[in-house]
Amino acid sequence: MLSVILLPGLACDPELFQQQVPALTDAGARVHISDVHRRFATLPQMAAALLAEQPGPHVLVGASMGGMLAMELHRQAPQRVRALGLLGTTARPDTPELIKLRTQACELFAKGRMDEVLRANVLFAFHPTRAREAGLVERYLAMIGRAGAQQLIAQNRAVMARVDSRPHLGAINCPVLVACGEADQLTTPEHAREMAALMPHAQLDIVPGAGHMLTMEQPQRVNTLLLNWLRSLGG
Repeated sequence: MLSVILLPGLACDPELFQQQVPALTDAGARVHISDVHRRFATLPQMAAALLAEQPGPHVLVGASMGGMLAMELHRQAPQRVRALGLLGTTARPDTPELIKLRTQACELFAKGRMDEVLRANVLFAFHPTRAREAGLVERYLAMIGRAGAQQLIAQNRAVMARVDSRPHLGAINCPVLVACGEADQLTTPEHAREMAALMPHAQLDIVPGAGHMLTMEQPQRVNTLLLNWLRSLGG
């Protein structure tokens, strides 16, 4: 039985993988959703804690910030990583411009203007055709709202402090699935193609009809991708 650890994105919780968990479990995987991003201040600390808490080799599937964490886990203990699923993420560090935007957002979170910032971010988080779906958007906003301002600030700081993972990608010899929404404006298809090109055993898929939140926007397509990929691993 394959052990699959799901790594949520920034300020996300199990809602992000709501429709992936049943599919993976029904396929025979043992699934654990990590919460180390809520309990530790930096990506290296999160990775070290997860390695201590979850012995054995794992398939890591990370979305956005979770993908950054997955790459950090591989840096710390490549022998503990059976395979990597990198969904809507990037190996690049934040640019100075993006750090400025995140810092400004954190200032607004601290002032109690979280809802204002999150609603403005919807257009960047979703495919244009999905950003108008009230039910989907409200699920997303409720999930991020559960994290609260302090978690949003802390996790943004962790992301801003991350290293450039691109020099490490060539050393990732395990199977890798790289998936990105076709309209992802935050971690674009260009970033996904760059990662896939740098890893020797990477499979790339650009998901139609999805933006950054591809597990919520196109759950069945993502499930099919994950299940076919897991079968290719022998699981």
